[in-house]
Parts: sequence; C-alpha cells; structure tokens
Amino acid sequence: MDEKSGDGEVERDLLGDPIKAIRDPRGRRSAVGSEGIRKEVQRVVMSLKATGQSQEQIAEYLRMDVKTLRKYFSRELDHGATLLEGLAMQVLVKRMLDGSVSAAKQVLAIAGPRSAPQTGKGAGAKPEPLGKKAALSEAARKPDAGWGDLLPEAPRPN
Repeated sequence: MDEKSGDGEVERDLLGDPIKAIRDPRGRRSAVGSEGIRKEVQRVVMSLKATGQSQEQIAEYLRMDVKTLRKYFSRELDHGATLLEGLAMQVLVKRMLDGSVSAAKQVLAIAGPRSAPQTGKGAGAKPEPLGKKAALSEAARKPDAGWGDLLPEAPRPN
C-alpha cells in the first residue's frame, strides 16, 4: 500500500523505501473500519438511538459487543436524537439556501419558537421581592394610617 503525493510520485522515507500504512501489530482488523465506514455507522447509531433502541439492540444490529459500541460511539449513544436533529436541520438549511420555499417554511417553523428572546418571566409573573434595605426605604416613604394628615404624599429625597 504505497501512499502517493499530489504529483503522482510514491512517498519515500529517509532510506528511500516506500512509506506503508501503519498496521496493527496484532493483525486485528479495526472494530469500526475506515473513516467512511465509521461515518456511516455513526449515522446508523444516531438514528437507532433516536428511535429508542437500547444499546444491546444496536450492538446486535451492528454485530459488535456492547462494550465496543460504547467505546467507539459513546457520543452518538448519549446525544443521538440531538445530533440527528442537527443533521436534519443542516439539510433543511441547505435546501432553503438553494431556493426551496417549503424548506424555508420548515426552517422558520422550527427556528421560530426557539429564536424568540427568552425573558425568563411570564406576562403575569409577580415582581421580585424587595431586599431588606429597599423594603425599609419603601416603608419609610409610605406613612402609617395615623400620619396621613400630617405628612405630604410627595416622595422625599434620600
């Protein structure tokens, strides 16, 4: 397996021998295969986890041990539905940018409620309680019932 550089020549080491890919000295094949196969398996794991499949069922489908599945695909197992939703959103945005009106409507429908500013308070939320100093200051501005005739209503400077 010789690697070729951009100009068509075989890459060579310092001694002039062709550079070969590093193999596992034990002769084992990789549990997940090449990078292209790994990407495909990642998508399969994400989609199966998003549909509610257990780790045992996914491992059985992929014909691998559960420990191997957890070792190589823990991120997909933990966040499969979120990752899959992100991929779907990327596809919709790409179609929207290509001019698809239906994709634009779907993106706006999904992103609309999420992109609204988060106020953290509802319209009918009660006001925050005053601190000790603010409560004492407010109480000093409002006289008791018996003092109403003697004190003016206008706020006094601090």
